[in-house]
Amino acid sequence: MSINYRTTVNVEWTSKCNALCAMCPRDRIEHPHIMDSETWQQTLARIAPDEVVRVVIAGYGEPTTHPRFFDMVDGLRRHPARFDMVSNGHLLDEEKIRHLDGALGLLLISFSSIDPDVYGKVHANLDQTRVMANIKAARKLLKHTALGISLTPMPECLPGLPDTIGWLRAEGVELLTMSPTLYNRGGSLTEHQLATRKLRALIKEHGLQSQEIPFIPSAIEVLRQWRSNSFKCIPRNIDVFVASTGEYLYCYNDIGHKHAIGHVATHGIHDVLARRHGMPAIAELCDSCNMRDRYGPVELAKVGASLAAIRLRDVRSAIGF
Repeated sequence: MSINYRTTVNVEWTSKCNALCAMCPRDRIEHPHIMDSETWQQTLARIAPDEVVRVVIAGYGEPTTHPRFFDMVDGLRRHPARFDMVSNGHLLDEEKIRHLDGALGLLLISFSSIDPDVYGKVHANLDQTRVMANIKAARKLLKHTALGISLTPMPECLPGLPDTIGWLRAEGVELLTMSPTLYNRGGSLTEHQLATRKLRALIKEHGLQSQEIPFIPSAIEVLRQWRSNSFKCIPRNIDVFVASTGEYLYCYNDIGHKHAIGHVATHGIHDVLARRHGMPAIAELCDSCNMRDRYGPVELAKVGASLAAIRLRDVRSAIGF
């Protein structure tokens, strides 16, 4: 099968984490793992810019906890693809910030609230004061890597959202993102589902960037992804998940890491996309997922309009308008 579209790759350096976040069902990961150097090199060898839009270092663990963090970052510098990283910010000290500067296109820190009580409930087991200090340090020290904040769309975070945004902007952080869907990870957040309409309204009201936009290189690419996959699930089809074991997972919703469809040692991204093309829904993963039917025709049109507006803004900025 010929694959005529590019995808995003989500790479998990480790499925271990130093946080116990309220929105993350970490208890489903039965055997937390740390990616070894050989698997990392095999993963890098599978990533080609003509097949991959961007690579996000994230997964279900905290990348800064990797014992060979500095070596792992060094592997990015020699690679032509774009790499971004998502972190909870707790271990992002000055040494780590300086080391990753220029190796990443974007460092995205997950932050829930300026309210200590809310932060403690949502980002449990982390030190809010330390994270805030690290955000300030990253804003000061990063010269070649962009800094962004991923705002948590949990219900308890929303009343204090204006104050949280105010503090971040006062510190000079301009790129603030939020997902328009509270992702029901593995069916664990059914009691917290929020209407996309409400979250989109908040994103628009506060001038945030919808978190889906960076995953979409162009409307044409999304159309190609849609037409090339018999299973019409955009969130699944725009992303390939590489677990810390080196296994490609069926989709990001496979929190338990139980549905591997290949390994970086033996399968390229093209091969995995071709294999996944004809795969049907997996009931264990898909039946409770609130992302599967996330994008209907109207929603796709809204995303396309948002994408076009951002592209136009970037062009105007580049030419000085």
